[in-house]
Amino acid sequence: MEFFIDTAIVDEIREINAWGVLSGVTTNPSLIVASGRDFREVVQEISELVGGAISAEVTALDAEGMIREGKEVAAWSEHVVVKLPLTPAGLQACKALTDAGIKTNVTLCFSVPQALLAARAGATYISPFAGRVDDIGWDGVELIRQIKEAYVLAGLETKVLAASIRHPTHVVQSALAGADVATIPYKVFTQMIKHPLTQAGLDGFMKDWAKRAGADAHTPPSEAGSNPQTGGVDAQGGQKK
Repeated sequence: MEFFIDTAIVDEIREINAWGVLSGVTTNPSLIVASGRDFREVVQEISELVGGAISAEVTALDAEGMIREGKEVAAWSEHVVVKLPLTPAGLQACKALTDAGIKTNVTLCFSVPQALLAARAGATYISPFAGRVDDIGWDGVELIRQIKEAYVLAGLETKVLAASIRHPTHVVQSALAGADVATIPYKVFTQMIKHPLTQAGLDGFMKDWAKRAGADAHTPPSEAGSNPQTGGVDAQGGQKK
């Protein structure tokens, strides 16, 4: 399963991209507004930074407007994927843009029938909203699983992009449900990387390293000298034997 980040804050994207785990970015009008910057400027900067699929959403509500806006947005970068709402107009625009060779991400999906319609309209990605489905008492991850199963049985190539991810468990569940992609908020990425045993283990290793180098346990490793078993310069600057 690929990882996208769901944000338009460039500093957040830059930080997570440095981990080497990102394949793309998803944005929406709300995220662009939160960034406080120009839509085109943000999309182009993100495209240069990440280089993967960058979802940029149209704001028109009619098919003609979506098609026109989608073509304009797609021209900003070769990495742009035009994001469209799952409405009759959105499906019509999806079909037209797909026929024009433009990749699409059909968003605001909350049912399998909607997902099947989007796939038949040629969507590159379908974005079921796991968290929002959970909010109304249904099972968002089960929706992802059913969509993926329906696509496999029908031989449909649309990729299932798990969206509205609220916590690391959603990421795990989406992977096990067969999602092709999960778009994850910055906060959840920072939660995924942390584990108390990882930090405890690292702290223990560093204390042991400092002791083996002949320094106090609280001395930073960079000041503790070299491992006596590997040669190099000792704490007094002499050559190890």
